[in-house]
Amino acid sequence: MEQLSELRDIMLRRAPPGRSETPVPSLRLLRSHAVTLAAPAFYEPVFCLAVQGSKRLVVGGEPLVYDQSNYLVVAVDMPVMACIVEASEDQPYLCVTLRLDRMAIVDILASLPPTEPADQGVGLAIGSVDADLLDPVLRLVRLIERPQDAAILAPLIEREILYRLLTGPAGSVLRQMVAQNSRLARVDRAIDWIKRHFHEPMRIEGLAEIAGMSPASLHRHFRAVTAMSPLQFQKQLRLQEARRRLVAEQLDAGIIGFSVGYESQSQFSREYARLFGEPPARDAQRLRALTASDPGRLVPAT
Repeated sequence: MEQLSELRDIMLRRAPPGRSETPVPSLRLLRSHAVTLAAPAFYEPVFCLAVQGSKRLVVGGEPLVYDQSNYLVVAVDMPVMACIVEASEDQPYLCVTLRLDRMAIVDILASLPPTEPADQGVGLAIGSVDADLLDPVLRLVRLIERPQDAAILAPLIEREILYRLLTGPAGSVLRQMVAQNSRLARVDRAIDWIKRHFHEPMRIEGLAEIAGMSPASLHRHFRAVTAMSPLQFQKQLRLQEARRRLVAEQLDAGIIGFSVGYESQSQFSREYARLFGEPPARDAQRLRALTASDPGRLVPAT
């Protein structure tokens, strides 16, 4: 498709290695010249389109791949295992990501014929890329080179992208995302609480009350949406935040572990090594050295 060729050209001119912000606040570009090993990542509600190369996610043991043919929509905050599986110096992995605007989705749905979304309770979707979707994506990315137009045109183009997603294979997931009483929306309320209080003790009964479910129902639907239990989700958040702080703040591992909610330093070190492959201090030292030698190698989640 001609749109993909022009998207690649713009990104090769404008996107440095790693993640880059753009004049459109909700639009980010990602570029990597190397494949990566599978590593924990955290996806927030987002639309992802790989312009070149491909990326694999593993959610609950099930692999999902998005590339030039298939886009990804994530409707809830979700920890995953992710790796870039197709990239090289000559043909780097290039990806466009657009943060999903809930209020814009609600506003667009108000203008569409009412339909009852299939309440499947899943948190993501893969859809086929076509010219109707690529056209507004390309026009949005073009604004990187015309920043004076972004403030006026970007919101209009973003709405067109959301409209294409809502009327495509990801439409059901996006409708559930904003439907107040869907299972996805209720699980999302629980996810939001865990995100804001991940460092605190968690009672499943209290979390179920926030979600408007019984504890057994919450556990079942939470696992269906995120492929993990609420406690496993909390642990992922704690450990990923600990890793971020270890690299950025260079504090003692015990202090970091306590700050994210661990009362036992040995438990923190054990669970950290199980997730990231190395004890906290050694992992942080390796990541700092990698960042210093080649900042572009640490490609962010999406």
